[in-house]
Amino acid sequence: MRKLNYYALSICLIAALCVVGNDVSAQVSFIGNSLPVYSEKPAASTGLDAIYVLNSIDGVSINYTATDTQANVVWYGYGAQGGGYAQIIDGVVRDGAVTTLSSVIPNQGYIIEEGTKRTYFWIINYRDYYLDLENLSFAAEQDCGTVLLDVSGSGADMNYYTINGVPKKFDRQMKLSYKTLTWDTGRKQWVEEQVEESYDVFKQSIAVPAPYYNTSFTLSGDKLLRFWNQETSVQSENYVTKAVAVETEAVQTERENSNEKKIENGDAMGGSAPVTIRFTSYSTDAVVHKEWQMARDVEFNNIERRLNEDEVTEIFEDAGTYYWRFIGTDESGECSAESAVYTVNIGTSSLECPNVFSPQSTEGVNDEWKVSYKSIVEFKCWIFNRWGVQVCELTDPSQGWDGKYKGKYVKSGTYYYVIQARGADGQEYKLKGDINIINYSNKGNGNNGGTFTE
Repeated sequence: MRKLNYYALSICLIAALCVVGNDVSAQVSFIGNSLPVYSEKPAASTGLDAIYVLNSIDGVSINYTATDTQANVVWYGYGAQGGGYAQIIDGVVRDGAVTTLSSVIPNQGYIIEEGTKRTYFWIINYRDYYLDLENLSFAAEQDCGTVLLDVSGSGADMNYYTINGVPKKFDRQMKLSYKTLTWDTGRKQWVEEQVEESYDVFKQSIAVPAPYYNTSFTLSGDKLLRFWNQETSVQSENYVTKAVAVETEAVQTERENSNEKKIENGDAMGGSAPVTIRFTSYSTDAVVHKEWQMARDVEFNNIERRLNEDEVTEIFEDAGTYYWRFIGTDESGECSAESAVYTVNIGTSSLECPNVFSPQSTEGVNDEWKVSYKSIVEFKCWIFNRWGVQVCELTDPSQGWDGKYKGKYVKSGTYYYVIQARGADGQEYKLKGDINIINYSNKGNGNNGGTFTE
């Protein structure tokens, strides 16, 4: 049998000097097959125009219809060595534009040469690789993160070779389907999800991430049997999940106190005490034991607090750095999931008192007496006039005095404050000082020029 010129073929593939048929299916046809022929165009890098899969080659012949009835048509076959070692196929019969190979030679490549044009394809006989699925079961050994499935049955790899002799596996598209839970960020909950994995070859052992849901597994295939409406499948028993996963969030209550100094914490939470943070966990079905943990060291070597709840609201009143995390475990305690670590920095305290303000002046501009503070967790302030009459009492550092006593503005002059406070860092404050009220307008105040009644 005559061998195809390897040098000429190499020039054709590398320099693209050869013309490849644009519509192979219109020129290549099969006669005598009981079921439709599956055809697929592989990646351009294979050099193949098509892969044909026949359910059976029994009694099947191939026709090639030439585009030029005068052109010489020669058929070649090649195997693992590639098209450069293709050999001419004898027994091809021509009738006008149609050349016919009466018996299909399976599991090999074909090159049909029509003048300067070449058509490349591979034929697979499915009967040589028939998929037989018998049973799907769980392997004896399992772990928390993976499910191992044993598949009983057979289905040899469907190999083919490119024009350059590179081995490839035909993708069977075996499908494994099961259910799991996935996190829905918008809804803040775990929701059921149908999972479908695809495998290019038949596998006797399959490993998949353990689902967070009690489910059965179904293996079906392949795409060829699917194409012929003969798909087969096997289903496992129900899988009782041990796999666990958790999602968490921490939300800090924000305060907008104009006289409270901000503390820059970078990515950490916290700031000026007291700080209120709500920690919330969301667990998958198998989580039975739940625990929020707090430690002063990021490695959690010394856990100071353990709270067996999904939601915890914590008020931080002591300066320092705190680390929080959530751990969920299954009933046996073998499988666990851990959240990200939340860092909370509570800053040290400071307390400063102004000594001048102007009530009834421009609204919002120094018209209220307020301390400037950070991380003050206990606060008492009393304000007196020069005769020792208490005109105001404040119980929170965010509060201020508007210069009124019994609903009326007091006179300009000097007043006195006494403060007792404690900071988040334990600092005790006992402060005394004067407050000077100056430069305010009496227009329209309806209190007889700001007259103070003692």
